[in-house]
Amino acid sequence: MKSSSHHIPEPPATGEVADAVSGNWVDTRAPASWRPYLRLARVDRPIGTWLLLIPCWWGIALAATADQGRLWDLWLGLGCTIGAVLMRGAGCTWNDITDRDIDGSVGRTASRPIPSGQVTVRQALVFLAAQCLVAFAVLLTFNGAAIAMGIAALIPVAVYPFAKRFTWWPQAFLGVAFNWGALVGWVAHSGHLGLAPVLLWLSGIAWTLFYDTIYAHQDKEFDALIGVKSTARLFGANTARWLYGFLVVTVVLTTAAVLAALLPAGVGGPRLVLALIGPWAMAAHMLWQMRRLDIDAPDTCLMLFRANRDAGLIAALFLAAAALA
Repeated sequence: MKSSSHHIPEPPATGEVADAVSGNWVDTRAPASWRPYLRLARVDRPIGTWLLLIPCWWGIALAATADQGRLWDLWLGLGCTIGAVLMRGAGCTWNDITDRDIDGSVGRTASRPIPSGQVTVRQALVFLAAQCLVAFAVLLTFNGAAIAMGIAALIPVAVYPFAKRFTWWPQAFLGVAFNWGALVGWVAHSGHLGLAPVLLWLSGIAWTLFYDTIYAHQDKEFDALIGVKSTARLFGANTARWLYGFLVVTVVLTTAAVLAALLPAGVGGPRLVLALIGPWAMAAHMLWQMRRLDIDAPDTCLMLFRANRDAGLIAALFLAAAALA
């Protein structure tokens, strides 16, 4: 393999990040002084916020279906949305602080604000603290159990950036952190944990292993050069087989979560049917992704990764419909 294929391109003078959506509002309409920080928080790449938020909505909707939906659930959904934007931004800021040397060695990430010199580490730390404080203020409007769950989420968020240094399964650590919202959303409505939200959280971890393995195939050559581990490198040519496995685990565990939530509560009829359609409709979307998968085409991998917003929203839509039925 020729070394020239791994040349690190110079970051664009405009400060735009390589994998941002072309023409996004941060690069075109946000005040110039805000842009480095908005890029640091990945506001120009909203897919991560969606993937963090969707499990929160799953947890709220499933709890509301098992119990009785309340007007307060609308605030829970909005509060989780605000929290997802802030905590995804905080998590990405922390990730970029810890990965600043690695990011400078990878073509796709060399244009990020810290390695490209748009933001200093000290500025990033101040920005990180500010995002966490505002998110905590939102969390304080939830019940005590949800506040405790939200604070506990900081542990997997803090650990995740280091996972790729010591395990081939950093995507599992990402799944633990990114799907914590399923637990927070359930507890914010119900006030307690149970089997159903834990199953929903585990299903989200399997889903994250699915979509983030696809995402990691974009960087596998650079990762191999600098010694960064990932499931994409671990699975290699067997990736499709593993992804089908994660797909099955996702739908089975989500179905089990629905049954564990609704059957003991005596919920049946249309509400049960609507809730059960969700994971299977989501699985159909994941199968659509598998038919288009090409692990050696970075643009296709990025497109399919982003498509998981719609996959997760399909399940959220049916769970919300069940809650309202």
